[in-house]
Amino acid sequence: MSRTIKDYLILGAKGMAMGAADVVPGVSGGTIAFISGIYEELLSSISAINIGLLKILKKEGVTEAWRQLNGNFLLSLLIGIFVSVLSLAKVISWLLIHQPILLWSFFFGLVLASIIYIAKQLTKWDGLSIVLATIGAVLAYYITTLNPLVSENSSLFFLFLSGALAICAMILPGISGSFILVLLGAYKPILSAVNDKNLRVIAVVGIGAVVGLLSFSRVLKWLFSHYKNYTLAVLTGFILGSLNKIWPWKKILTYRTNSHGEQVPFNELSVSPFSYEGNPQLLYAIVLGVVGFGCILLLEKIAVKKQ
Repeated sequence: MSRTIKDYLILGAKGMAMGAADVVPGVSGGTIAFISGIYEELLSSISAINIGLLKILKKEGVTEAWRQLNGNFLLSLLIGIFVSVLSLAKVISWLLIHQPILLWSFFFGLVLASIIYIAKQLTKWDGLSIVLATIGAVLAYYITTLNPLVSENSSLFFLFLSGALAICAMILPGISGSFILVLLGAYKPILSAVNDKNLRVIAVVGIGAVVGLLSFSRVLKWLFSHYKNYTLAVLTGFILGSLNKIWPWKKILTYRTNSHGEQVPFNELSVSPFSYEGNPQLLYAIVLGVVGFGCILLLEKIAVKKQ
């Protein structure tokens, strides 16, 4: 695939959006990748990292190995994600604490429109597709209602598995990786390891993430290759069920302390804006929800024009 510098800049912007979304415990970077039209290429590129790539590197050199890897594509995304973590992520973290309703409203509109976008990719809705979408929705909703584990497990094997599961969630549209870490009770130990520069724990979690990413991406790629319609049905349902997690109006049940020593919501219950304790900011929330919804419609129009 031949791309121009402008194309790579756009890819970098998509990477920034993915990075910003992954900061929010409830929005998956995989969702952003899907609605921005790069999901399947991302899976294929990650799946290309295997033993065969090392053989190509040895026999044909770095240039051919980089081409097989789709290196320019991955590098553009990674740069965008990195820039986002250093800049946009700080803004989003601030909004999560000081303007949560407005932030969640924007993402709710965005994700709601993405459900319609993904559902339209199905070639047909048959009985099995509806059943799979329903199962996906029920499963995702159930996950969003789970209470985080009170006890924390700092064993290296557990942290390895946590890293693998979190990265799988990160590339799966719907639930975010950070939310999975919170559910497992692994969020604090990993955050502490990063803050304390505990290289042993960071390496174990990193290896788990790499193993999870390389294996799960292959599973998803195979499913898209052989059962694309049914896979899209499951993803549609999964994202629909995950909307409960990003519903703007919440009753906070418990708090946790973040990396800056601030108290942030930990366990929450979705409530009606009319029974919300405090200012529901309903008008602004609706406006931002419509803006988020409109962003997806705009992306879809741009994608259609390029075809």
